[in-house]
Amino acid sequence: QVQPVESGGGLVQAGGSLRLSCAASGSIFTIGAMGWYRQAPGKQRELVATITSGGRTNYADSVKGRFTISRDNAKSTVYLQMNSLKPEDTAVYYCNAERVYVDGTRFGAWGQGTQVTVSS
Repeated sequence: QVQPVESGGGLVQAGGSLRLSCAASGSIFTIGAMGWYRQAPGKQRELVATITSGGRTNYADSVKGRFTISRDNAKSTVYLQMNSLKPEDTAVYYCNAERVYVDGTRFGAWGQGTQVTVSS
């Protein structure tokens, strides 16, 4: 089974915007919760935002009001719209997609990460 594939990272000035995408499809499982995490140099990976298959969202306090997570269930794709970016948002952003197998087993699969750099 292929891992989730992220896209949309890059370099942006402070105050700018970026939109990340992550596609996570499979033939023998459905996709449950999806989320975005980030890891800055020298720091632990941290939650940014998550969204359930029903659309319920959760955000880290540091991004509330600036970032919006959404998903297209038909495409098994999750998005992260990032506005008013700050230098402290600089990190590698990882997508996590929960695979739900027919026997009820759940497994969170990670993407390879995409770099987001915000210059001051």
